[in-house]
Amino acid sequence: MTAATNRIDRLFADRSRKRFIPFITVGDPTLEATFQLVTAMVEAGADVIELGVPYSDPLADGPTIQRASQRALQHGVSIADALQLVSRLRESGVEAGIVLFSYFNPVLQYGIERFFADLAAHGADGVVIPDLPIEENGPAVAAAKQNGLHVISLVAPTSDTRIQTIGEQATGFLYCVSSLGVTGARTDLREDLADFLARVKASTTAPTAVGFGISTPEQVRAVAPHADGVIVGSAIVQQIEQHEDQLKDPAQMPVAVEKIKTFVQQLASALQ
Repeated sequence: MTAATNRIDRLFADRSRKRFIPFITVGDPTLEATFQLVTAMVEAGADVIELGVPYSDPLADGPTIQRASQRALQHGVSIADALQLVSRLRESGVEAGIVLFSYFNPVLQYGIERFFADLAAHGADGVVIPDLPIEENGPAVAAAKQNGLHVISLVAPTSDTRIQTIGEQATGFLYCVSSLGVTGARTDLREDLADFLARVKASTTAPTAVGFGISTPEQVRAVAPHADGVIVGSAIVQQIEQHEDQLKDPAQMPVAVEKIKTFVQQLASALQ
């Protein structure tokens, strides 16, 4: 895959349309459920899918996604499973952008160059590595570039100098962390969020997507004017958790998938 064919680049080439980016943990509660849910989320209006690779020590994640990781790890879900899932989604005709969200240790264990080669071969478009600072991401960025992929950088409310440094290096899109701390659905967003997002936009030519704490259609609508995309994770993972038993039962899975699809549709349609 080259930069010209990278789906993220194609999607964000048209900045007039805001992009919806849901997050889901691979293998929560089963790999089959994840496949069905991702397919449904794309039908519901998802432009890019963020696939979380479960990890035992997810420092950036709040309790909701930590529990999802634990559920997936209980049946041994790994990076290899995430890659196989990407292949299966592509083979089934899913054309949305796909990025993996993985902590650095699993990538390091897999092998950096091998990871990015396999990521491209299986049909993904990039990766978010939340615990890899830009000062240390050189080998990952080089391997990603070689395979036409993006290492998506995160930027938090911090100094202008730091935002500028991250913004200048950003490719794919810049993941704007709407609140300091861990992921999780919140009732209120920061009052100075618009100011922070304006500072980020001034620092970069890359598209911006805002996440961490966005959980309702109203919040999606509120942040949309200030970014090119909106990311929702914990609120969707909560829905999956609430329907865990149904999603594990092949007979009941379609009903649960439909309920979660409706929730995602409400979030995605808030961007129209």
